Amino acid sequence: MTITDQTQTTTKTRSTLEDFKAKVDRVVAEHPVVVDNRYTKWFATGEASRDEVRHLAQQFSVFSHLFVEAQLRKVINSADIDSYHAGKEILMNELGVVFRPLKGTTTAGDDIDPELVSTEGTVDGSRYRHPAAHFEWLIRFAKPIGLDFDQMGKRRHGTDSTLFFCDELLRIYGHEDPSIAEGASYAVENWAAAGFWKELIAGLQAFKERECAELNLSFWTWHDKVEDQHAAHTADELVEAFETDEFDEEKFLQGAAEMLEGVKAFWDGLEQDRVNQRTAK
Repeated sequence: MTITDQTQTTTKTRSTLEDFKAKVDRVVAEHPVVVDNRYTKWFATGEASRDEVRHLAQQFSVFSHLFVEAQLRKVINSADIDSYHAGKEILMNELGVVFRPLKGTTTAGDDIDPELVSTEGTVDGSRYRHPAAHFEWLIRFAKPIGLDFDQMGKRRHGTDSTLFFCDELLRIYGHEDPSIAEGASYAVENWAAAGFWKELIAGLQAFKERECAELNLSFWTWHDKVEDQHAAHTADELVEAFETDEFDEEKFLQGAAEMLEGVKAFWDGLEQDRVNQRTAK
């Protein structure tokens, strides 16, 4: 039964927090895309060709750009003012409002280098800058490998598996039911913190050293630093969600499971594209 099949709510006995955490670990922490991502493990070996790096960049750009739609829907469907504000922080940062550190000064200058931009803080009181948009960082990364703006980030550039992932983000991550959306959000955070950024960076660094010295990896390294920080917060967020009166365990777990299947489809698609391309040669 999928999320959309749920038409009524029944009274259920609540688990203890520890029992619920164990259920979450079975669904999220042990999911194949979290513990055994074949594509990123291969990519980390540094064997990717220029065409394979281009394909990753293009498909990732579609996901990265269309994620903005899902994040906006998440903001619109926020259950309370705090989650509304938290969602807007992510959305506005994606679009180009740099985080202003809660202590200290903001990054100076108009040419925003993600290596210098804070990975935490708030967008409240900060400035919007075109070059600070995450999609523009990705465009600058892709330029040395021959990809221009019109080849990046549009639905028309996405494979079926990439578009399935993007549509699942919109459907589940941005769901109007807070328990479902919370499960999807928790799943996405745990996937992102599981190390795939580091595996991609390792492969891209090898490619850079081998044949593309001008490649700028800061889009990838910035997000890796962000996820290292987020990993420390996911346990607290799970407890906060569990303790709300409206929380539905089954919907949370189903949202998490379906979201991770969407994530898996994206990486499995890239893996199949890689195998097909190499088989055809």
